Amino acid sequence: MPSLNPHHQHSELGNLTQQSKNILALVGFLLLGFAVAAVGGMATASSVYGWYTTLVKPSFNPPGWVFGPVWTVLYVAMAVAGWRIWLRTPDARRKVGLIAYGAQLTLNLSWSYLFFGLQRPGLALVDIMVLFILLVFTTILYSRMDRTAGALFTPYLAWVAFAMVLNAAIWHLN
Repeated sequence: MPSLNPHHQHSELGNLTQQSKNILALVGFLLLGFAVAAVGGMATASSVYGWYTTLVKPSFNPPGWVFGPVWTVLYVAMAVAGWRIWLRTPDARRKVGLIAYGAQLTLNLSWSYLFFGLQRPGLALVDIMVLFILLVFTTILYSRMDRTAGALFTPYLAWVAFAMVLNAAIWHLN
């Protein structure tokens, strides 16, 4: 039975409003991640079926169909991790965590542009090395702030480590 106490109703309305804000924030994190993926995909599309096919690749290069599903899962995990940090009470660590989140998305996007858009695997390698260092920092920070957020970033860190080795091998072979 609904409460007739106007203060209790206001409290429930306030909670609903906060819950709505939290859901909208999660949607925002997801949309931001997929916007970065879409822009990066445009840079990738310009070369993936042309220039990229002419490159010598190492034996451990995954088939092309692997990248889409892997990145989809990683972008969702990144978004949820960033959102969980956003949910925390505002403080200096939260601010650093959110700045790191934005910085890693920027480096992630710039890698696609450097590697595929500009066809510069050497520059892309520098970018992904910086991204990897940032992700180590971010994963440790997130783990200390929210274990789940740290765990959600761990597969991304592992994939970027693999991608860094792959990028280095492609640069070396070509």
